[in-house]
Amino acid sequence: MINNRLFKIGISIVLLFVGVSCKTTTKEKEDITHQAEKKADFKYWTWITASEEMTDSAYRADFKKYKANGIDAVLINTYADAQVLTKIVPFAKEENLEVHAWMFTVNRPGDKIAEQHPEWYQVSRDGKSCYDEPPYVTYYKWLCPTREDSRSHILSLVEGLAKVEGVASVHLDYIRYSDIFLPIGLLPKYDLVQNTELPRFDFCYCDTCVAEFEKLHHKNPRDSKDPAIDMEWKNFRLNKVKSIVNEAYTIAHDNGKLLTAAVFPYPEMADHMVRQRWDKWNVDAVLPMIYNNFYNEEIDWIGYATKQGVADLKGKNTALHTGVYVPPMTPEELGLAIKMAKDNGAAGISFFDGGAITPEQLAVIKASKN
Repeated sequence: MINNRLFKIGISIVLLFVGVSCKTTTKEKEDITHQAEKKADFKYWTWITASEEMTDSAYRADFKKYKANGIDAVLINTYADAQVLTKIVPFAKEENLEVHAWMFTVNRPGDKIAEQHPEWYQVSRDGKSCYDEPPYVTYYKWLCPTREDSRSHILSLVEGLAKVEGVASVHLDYIRYSDIFLPIGLLPKYDLVQNTELPRFDFCYCDTCVAEFEKLHHKNPRDSKDPAIDMEWKNFRLNKVKSIVNEAYTIAHDNGKLLTAAVFPYPEMADHMVRQRWDKWNVDAVLPMIYNNFYNEEIDWIGYATKQGVADLKGKNTALHTGVYVPPMTPEELGLAIKMAKDNGAAGISFFDGGAITPEQLAVIKASKN
């Protein structure tokens, strides 16, 4: 009797073990399948800029090169010129490349329409207008995101690009304020120390912004002894950027397009440096510019910032595609960057920029897709 009971118990243990083994094997198979699908879906992008000097055959050759080396999507800067984009899109589509209309959004250098309206431009805390005294560099021509005319102009450009046939998304770049803090690696170039929010780099204090804020909060930010700790003033500006994004999202979707954006590395950092809180936006995908060398960081920081951004987007219908700056990278470092983006939850990776990618780096990109 005892032996019979032991036999039954032994059989039960064996069956239990077999059942667990089968379940584990099934789960492992599911995990392998999921990882394979994830790898196949991982998208490779590159940013490129159109040029009047580029011939049709030159565009075709570049697009052919990108596709042959694993690139899936091109973000094309045509300076928000819908006609130029309309001409280029078919060349990319011939190679089965996804096309995204990359535009400078709040920063509008060379904008002939905006230049006719000096009042549209942002004003710093020390009273300097981006129209004739831009901060840092001459191409920092920031439009006010509060003034109705400048906002309408920006959104009209979004609409023009959204109507171009064959475009997958309108891609917003410079969708923020000017840098209140530069990346630490760039400070020596400008001989600057930025331990506090300096008046020269603090925007926008134009009459329209001040009047609207004062109406809402009954105080004038120009009178503040330390505007950096005025959370209402900071939030006012974050919301001005957010409102442009959300309106652009509606415009893009109404025209059957997605909305994507190039953003700073992760939301808290973007908030601190450029008044940009992209985890609160209506946007289909973000491409955070995780340019580690700009911040004097090692390659592994790409994984850290990717993971942080993915976590901040949890529960939102926004994909994150890591952006990397290729010029200072060795082929080996680029391979590590791709791996870290994949390992930390990114849906893809974008390379800045197409013209700077070396043949050796292209070989790494192509090999990483196998």
